[in-house]
Amino acid sequence: MDHLYNSLDPAYKSPFGAVRSGRRVRFSLTIPSRYGFVEPRLVLTPDGGAPAEYRMQFEGCVEDVNHFSLSLRAPAPGLYFYYFDLYSDFRKLYRGPRGEAVVSWVAADPWQLTVYEPDFETPAEFQGGVLYQIFPDRFCEGVPNKPLPFADRVYRENKHGEPYFWPNENGGQLNMDYFGGDFEGIRQKLPYLAGLGVTWLYLNPIFEAHANHRYNTADYLKADPLLGTNQDFARLCAEAKRQGIRIILDGVFSHTGSDSVYFNKEGRYGWGGAYHDPQSPYRSWYDFSPHYPCGYRSWWGFDTLPEVNENDPAYREFICGKGGVIDTWLSLGASGFRLDVADELPDDFIRAIRRAVKAHGPDKYLLGEVWEDATTKEAYGVRRTYLLGKGLDGVMNYPFRSAALAFIKGRPAEQVAEDLLAICEHYPPPALHAAMNFLSTHDTERALTALADEPSEGRDRYWQSGRRLPRGQYDQGVRLLRLAYAMIFTLPGVPSIYYGDEVAMQGYRDPFNRAYFEWDSPEYRVRPVLRRLAQYRRECDAFKNGSFELVAAQGGLLHYRRCGRAHTAEVVLNRTPRLLTVQVFGRPAEVDPFGFAVFTKNS
Repeated sequence: MDHLYNSLDPAYKSPFGAVRSGRRVRFSLTIPSRYGFVEPRLVLTPDGGAPAEYRMQFEGCVEDVNHFSLSLRAPAPGLYFYYFDLYSDFRKLYRGPRGEAVVSWVAADPWQLTVYEPDFETPAEFQGGVLYQIFPDRFCEGVPNKPLPFADRVYRENKHGEPYFWPNENGGQLNMDYFGGDFEGIRQKLPYLAGLGVTWLYLNPIFEAHANHRYNTADYLKADPLLGTNQDFARLCAEAKRQGIRIILDGVFSHTGSDSVYFNKEGRYGWGGAYHDPQSPYRSWYDFSPHYPCGYRSWWGFDTLPEVNENDPAYREFICGKGGVIDTWLSLGASGFRLDVADELPDDFIRAIRRAVKAHGPDKYLLGEVWEDATTKEAYGVRRTYLLGKGLDGVMNYPFRSAALAFIKGRPAEQVAEDLLAICEHYPPPALHAAMNFLSTHDTERALTALADEPSEGRDRYWQSGRRLPRGQYDQGVRLLRLAYAMIFTLPGVPSIYYGDEVAMQGYRDPFNRAYFEWDSPEYRVRPVLRRLAQYRRECDAFKNGSFELVAAQGGLLHYRRCGRAHTAEVVLNRTPRLLTVQVFGRPAEVDPFGFAVFTKNS
């Protein structure tokens, strides 16, 4: 096979991947003489724009191979696509597997060039860290037997009980059962979290709301009283910081609860609110019209979740202004926000949120929920600009989760490597190294269940309820879980542990993935592995923001290299049931069946 161009090889494209606007990018081609003397052009097309051609310079012929190059200053921030026209026999070069050029006479897949803001940086404190996600009601109850703040909540005294899942008389899910997790419980467990190697906590919503998930916000400026007070939260942040841990919060800014001080459809907050009072100061936040089934625009048709108009000046000021939501919670000690359903927030609103977050310091972090490649994501007919430098710091790295689970479950490493390299090539390095890498969240099946149990697609909640793996299958699941976390911890980005994964908790989708933490679990095999992986991240700078290079990908073997300024690391993942021997830093090394090995050296 002729090697004409490879976007992943710095000999052909330098620098690798996304580039800062204004920086020089060098492209090189090696075209065998038998192709006939050619005059290749780089054809570069801005997203949604007209193509521009750049003639490449002939650099000479070596051993019957013609060399061409082009140095181009990266244009304005945005998304660009390119291919090469050889200007000979209508041949063009398009992207093939792993960045390799393929010859085609018809249009095919181009390469992507992401150009980002020249001053884009993300918090160094976040890079190289370890994130831990907590669903606040289900982690730890530090103040037992406290009174429920609202009469319609159901207290679950049995912490081993399964979360309620059956529908109410109207067919809806009320999510009104509470296990009593609170700020004090998290505070008491800070030494445990620090011992696990955790440096950042991501808390699902903590604001007052009338469901246990709290994604139906009732009061943005007040902590849910079952969790504690705003002062209790400030105490938690201060104590966490003393133990080297920072906290980010979940910002749900695309909708509120209908049962809120702002909308107040249910009347819990007395007279007033946008639903009842046309003169309410919150009325302009919402869109009322008889053509909506419930009389107002709601999130995905749920009448309990009225959508807000993010372009409303009063709403934006409330979220982003002085004394607003972001300012209030960062002033209390939070270190950033995760934006729920970021694809439903306008880009200019996200930019305003970023300015509000960064007003408290460049070390404050802004994460977005995006399920696809965030550089090519389109939402409501608009290409999103999340990661170009004026929006998010990072995104939830669902593509890496999919790749990791697929590899551990049997997908060939050759295919998995392509998925990993595509994200590394597309994402700006500041965003790549600040991405949230995870296996489980409150929105997904728990990792152990996803790896070792039956698929749940098409299954109802009654089928999912109470399912537990038999012992042999469970033990194999634990082995696979450790291997999967080794992958997530050593890829570019910041690994995230979903509470309870470290004791191999099981559970299908919501609400079964949101059970109370099994503090009395006898499972001991996962935590030592996570501690060791966290230690690698502390001691080896290659895992903070080092480059990613594929060494080998074949069948059940995935071998890659991370190169930092001070250290180089090689990671070998063995998904097979056989002992494998590989070459690492020029020496043979053995990797156990369903195991991994991490090797480091000074650069």
